[in-house]
Amino acid sequence: EGNEPGDSAKITYSELLHQVCRFANVLRSQGVRKGDRVSIYMPMIVELVVAMLACARIGVVHSVVFAGFSADSLCERIVDCGCSLLIT
Repeated sequence: EGNEPGDSAKITYSELLHQVCRFANVLRSQGVRKGDRVSIYMPMIVELVVAMLACARIGVVHSVVFAGFSADSLCERIVDCGCSLLIT
């Protein structure tokens, strides 16, 4: 379920696995490796879950900053964790 009461999506485990593996390959192609740190700045959508699981799949530490935060808050979190990539 999303932020709004009527927002929802359904996805099968098979579809989720396919999307997670696909995005994990995208992260690898961008030079992200095990032990790297990544920040994720997204609203409550399926792609947020895909990004988190893809990071976990390849051993990347991820920090989720929900889309309601200000640019300054996002900046502070990026600097604090020393992330190498921001996923939006």
